[in-house]
Amino acid sequence: MPDYEKNNQVEKSASSIEQVGYDDVLNEPPADNTLHRGLKARQISMIALGGAVGTGLIIGSGTALRRGGPLGLLLGYSYVGFVCYLVMVALGEMAAYLPHKKGFAGYATRFVDPALGFALGWNYLLKYLIVTPNNVNAAGIVVQYWTQSVHIAIWMVFVVNLLGVRVFGELEFWFSSIKVISLIGLLLMGIIIDLGGNPKEDRIGFRYWKAPNGPFAYYLLDRVKDKHVSIFLGFWATLTNALFAYMGTELIGVTVGEAENPRRNIPIAIRRTFFRILVFYVGGVFVIGLIVPSTDPTLFVATKSRTGAAASPFVVATTLVGIKTLNHVINAAILIFVMSAANSDLYIGSRTLYGLAVEGKAPKIFKMVTKGGVPLPALVLCTMFCGLVFLNVTSSAARVFTWFVNLVSTFGALTWLAILWSHLSFMKGLKAHGMSRDNLPYKAPFQPWGSWFAFVSTLIITIFKGFDTFMPFTVDTFITNYIGVAMFIIMWFGYKFYYKTKALKPEDIDLITGLRAIDEEEEKYLAEEAARGPRTRLQRLWDSL
Repeated sequence: MPDYEKNNQVEKSASSIEQVGYDDVLNEPPADNTLHRGLKARQISMIALGGAVGTGLIIGSGTALRRGGPLGLLLGYSYVGFVCYLVMVALGEMAAYLPHKKGFAGYATRFVDPALGFALGWNYLLKYLIVTPNNVNAAGIVVQYWTQSVHIAIWMVFVVNLLGVRVFGELEFWFSSIKVISLIGLLLMGIIIDLGGNPKEDRIGFRYWKAPNGPFAYYLLDRVKDKHVSIFLGFWATLTNALFAYMGTELIGVTVGEAENPRRNIPIAIRRTFFRILVFYVGGVFVIGLIVPSTDPTLFVATKSRTGAAASPFVVATTLVGIKTLNHVINAAILIFVMSAANSDLYIGSRTLYGLAVEGKAPKIFKMVTKGGVPLPALVLCTMFCGLVFLNVTSSAARVFTWFVNLVSTFGALTWLAILWSHLSFMKGLKAHGMSRDNLPYKAPFQPWGSWFAFVSTLIITIFKGFDTFMPFTVDTFITNYIGVAMFIIMWFGYKFYYKTKALKPEDIDLITGLRAIDEEEEKYLAEEAARGPRTRLQRLWDSL
């Protein structure tokens, strides 16, 4: 029997409970007022994929290509992809051991400091209050390829989330499956176009890696007056775009509260989600760099609004080689991409607010759930923030997209930093209590150096991601790049000062409370599965998808 089940000799620290101040942080909410565990491994994987694969790749990659060139784009997305992997495995180790219903803000509260948990929870909520209207705004940008008279509808997103976790999970699974198939089709299309399978019978090869600028682009060359510095700044700018693109993969940490048999399914979902996203993102930007020149004037660039500009580089690629009609089909598929991502984001935002309310860090009304397990008040509030999309009535959609990207990437980076810090504290707690990581349900690789590497990398990117806002100084982009950091610090130290909390020492970290309830849920689920009798190979394959 593993240590996490039989380690009864580990006592709860009195100082830990005193600092937390309430048992709700450590224990699961009552069964009659909580979320339902109805998400399967395949649904969790697809929800994460649906939320993450969206504007960052399909739209934002055009901006990154213009700034970094094809090689800079590939290197930037590859580097941040590796950092993303390290964040995911760190989260997976904690989530598989303690799959509670409070999201990763609960891990920060439990393993580091209640003040950090408070700041992280609200920071993550703010991210999803912004990223949902950002995806709706991106949908408007996609539609503007066809017409400049756009009316953005948001209510279909709200309706889907009202249906309950099982219906939502199944719908999002199929929507995300369509996205996967479409992405595979786009990648194959790009390779075929590059190899000469196009109306012009033009074999492109690595032509755009050689001309007009070579494998890199010159970003802000007119300001820095040095090509080498310009190339480096272009590469650095792709890191910011890539950071935004990978945001959303960590939302598995929120879905654990509604996952069936989480100790088995969460590690499976994390491994699958990462490799799928890595293939699509790194493979996707590599193909984009082959078939679209970084200097093409029809590429969408966040901060610049051009009538008729294509939202996606894939649309640009079909136009360049003279493929007719297909550009409209791709644009329609991209519209489904971003609306599906908005739907997934709204789901996560409402569950994050619910988790804060359960911990006593948000008004009690947001703890209310329907009989179907939907946190209705939280969902209503998150939906209301979709009205931010109408900022594009007075400013261009491209400029609003830039503001949202700046805000979301900052909130997301701070989330990654807090997850990594929580994991480092979690490992120290295990060591202090004499518990081996080898006996955990899932053991993260490359530790502890992996979490330290990801922490330092994310911190550096966060500090310097708004460098171009000083060339020259621009008020709106400076505020949207760094206001998230200021808000995080204010929430953290404000809570710390008001409640007089202290950082938990490794020996004071509670690694036991709540495990029994989770074990009982797992045993009940396994008993129900056993009662269903033997399954056919096809049924087992379907359940594992």
